[in-house]
Amino acid sequence: MPRQPRYRIPGLPQHVVQRGNDRQTTFFSPDDYRRYRKYLEAAALEHGCAIHAYVFMTNHVHLLVTPDSEDSLPKLVQAVGRRYVRYVNDTHGRTGTLWEGRYKACLVATDAYLLACYRYIELNPVRAGMTQDPARYRHSSYGCNALGRADALVTPHNTYLSLAPGAAERCASYRAMFTSGGPEGELEEIRLATASCRLFGSDSFKEMVSQQIGRPVRQGRAGRPRRGIAI
Repeated sequence: MPRQPRYRIPGLPQHVVQRGNDRQTTFFSPDDYRRYRKYLEAAALEHGCAIHAYVFMTNHVHLLVTPDSEDSLPKLVQAVGRRYVRYVNDTHGRTGTLWEGRYKACLVATDAYLLACYRYIELNPVRAGMTQDPARYRHSSYGCNALGRADALVTPHNTYLSLAPGAAERCASYRAMFTSGGPEGELEEIRLATASCRLFGSDSFKEMVSQQIGRPVRQGRAGRPRRGIAI
């Protein structure tokens, strides 16, 4: 089956997933998480990527990223992967590949769909049964976005900033998004859009992207309107 081409549009956020090869472990110790984060922060700055949300799981990572150029995101993934795999192999006495050959990514509309991706990413440890409270998971952006903790890796998106004028009110509004699991079918929509490198957004968003790239976009199941998320 041929690979699905990715959409590369500067200035539009993308939900990125990179998994360990054969879904095997990619983080073996607390130092590994810190080293990956260091490489990611440096690469984001070097290649012009704003990271809005993230979570580092034991065998995969999720990122919500807005690239400055068409090549920003692939250069980011390549740079982090190259440095981190070398570090892991040297540190843990292993050889060979660590990540799947190709990361997954989908364009996300800059409205409530984007906030749904924020929530999807930061609730990964809860869905995995690693914690009941996303605030207790150390390797995610929840502490920054929901609790106001300083995090040099995070650049707030305008959609997030529009939740409230003040930082405290904004965090409170953001935390309120996590009191429910979101609209029915939302998880599956995000998973399918990302896995198939499609778009996560309304029909009007898909039409806008289609006009911008000059060709029809790949269609999945019809999206449903976002409910239960205040913007």
